[in-house]
Amino acid sequence: MKPVRRHRNFEKNFRKRIAPNPKLLLQFEDRLELFLSGFRGYPLDDHSLSGKLIGKRAFSVAGDIRVIYEELEDSIIFIDIGTHNQVY
Repeated sequence: MKPVRRHRNFEKNFRKRIAPNPKLLLQFEDRLELFLSGFRGYPLDDHSLSGKLIGKRAFSVAGDIRVIYEELEDSIIFIDIGTHNQVY
């Protein structure tokens, strides 16, 4: 698995939107473990994005919470996290 880096925008939004909620934090940790193992199916529902986010991908954390990321040749960069309306 490629190393995962976190963009400063992701870090800021993670601290604001996810970290204060223990349930969401636990779900993020579970989904991150699945993602890092190479799994991309349900419940992650990993998919490519289109429009202004073409070339990027997203996976589900919980319900309406998504992680937007970009896969580069040598790493994966988590770009943003939040609800569908917050990240798209």
